[in-house]
Amino acid sequence: MTEPIDGAPRWLSDEQQHTWRRLVEVLVRMPSALEAQLQRDAGLTHMGYLVLMTLSERPDRRLAMSRLAKLACASLSRLSHVVARLEEKGWIRRERDPADGRVQIAVLTDAGWDKVVETAPGHAEAVQQLVFDRLTTAQARQLTKLTEALLASPMEVRPVPARSSAEPVPGSEI
Repeated sequence: MTEPIDGAPRWLSDEQQHTWRRLVEVLVRMPSALEAQLQRDAGLTHMGYLVLMTLSERPDRRLAMSRLAKLACASLSRLSHVVARLEEKGWIRRERDPADGRVQIAVLTDAGWDKVVETAPGHAEAVQQLVFDRLTTAQARQLTKLTEALLASPMEVRPVPARSSAEPVPGSEI
């Protein structure tokens, strides 16, 4: 990773700008398409499905809320709201950890298991259509390598030194 020279901004090259904008488009359009499919076919949000699916993959169908939040890439606050909605449907229940009463455990109910089993085929088909039908096997492998490289370290950005108000801000660079 290169550091700015003399505090100068590291503007994106034209190629980087193009790549970045295409990635942003994927990051916006893909979740929207998956959300629409899950809402239409299962009455679930994408995050709700992710929570149910994550619990369904556990042998005992239970997980501490803090661990579930990490696996679902959600804040504990957001997860609590999602789990509350799933509890209302009877798909999840919360219990206190008997070993540590401060810890809440999310438990997938039998009805929640049935919901995952019912929803998974349609969701898998949506992922096939949106991602894998559009890529060759080699491209899919490359996508795995790219995502692993992007996720290899924490998603944190170092603070950028304040710029002088006299410096122009180019309109097209982000």
